[in-house]
Amino acid sequence: MRFVVVTGMSGGGKKTALRMLEDIGFYCVDNLPVELIEKFVELLSSPQGEVSKVALGVDVRADHSFERVPAILKKLTEAGYPLEILYMEADDATLLKRYKESRRMHPLSPDGRIEDGIRKERKILSVIKERADYIMDSSKLLTRDLKEELDKIFVKDEGYLSLMITILSFGYKHGIPQDADLVFDVRFLPNPFYIEELKYLSGSDKPVRDYVMSFPEADIFLDKLQDMTEFLIPNYVREGKSQLVLAIGCTGGKHRSVTLANELYARLKDKKGYGVKLFHRDINAGIHGQY
Repeated sequence: MRFVVVTGMSGGGKKTALRMLEDIGFYCVDNLPVELIEKFVELLSSPQGEVSKVALGVDVRADHSFERVPAILKKLTEAGYPLEILYMEADDATLLKRYKESRRMHPLSPDGRIEDGIRKERKILSVIKERADYIMDSSKLLTRDLKEELDKIFVKDEGYLSLMITILSFGYKHGIPQDADLVFDVRFLPNPFYIEELKYLSGSDKPVRDYVMSFPEADIFLDKLQDMTEFLIPNYVREGKSQLVLAIGCTGGKHRSVTLANELYARLKDKKGYGVKLFHRDINAGIHGQY
């Protein structure tokens, strides 16, 4: 039997994850009282049982005994039950925004500030988060991306990429991406905008790519950026980071940043242990003005 415990921050996406697991054949139960968890697992794990995949949603709404959950799960694991823990996470700003949009109160702060409830919940959940097999940060994760990750783990058995890297090109004239973790300025390279035959092309076109990469500084920059990124990745993973947005910017986001984002993506995309996505924010932002 495959038994998955779905837990994490209130507003982090647990219900969405449970619905998706149900869609792929899991028998799902949400908010089971803590004192019933052991009996529930034992009952469904009996040889006569017909259920082969179970997902149990557990969170701080259950009762005031949530602190007992890590000990119960440890006891079940030691007894030979193959439990997996899926922890749904989101940053404070995202959780606060979701609560305000839904006009709901936080379960740990029904009469107080939402921020206080979020802080209390993080403290309570810290122990079970450390034991989690999969930590998914839904702050920047689209619904389709979450479904894809769950399919990889629980349908295709491809394993879990604990860190998803987004390589994002952008133009400074359109503003620095608010969700960027690391920002790199490539305006030190000559601008293809001033070459008439390159002006209306983009960094995804071969003539522009060849022009930008003809300068030795471009390769040196990529070597150093790749080296730093590969140094940072295991350290970010160790600290529990699940999303990394690496932004590369030029003036308009159409030529230099696109070329270098493409090149970095090509260097990192086949590495094992993390996933890589590529996105060009401003590549179609316009054809007028300086790029």
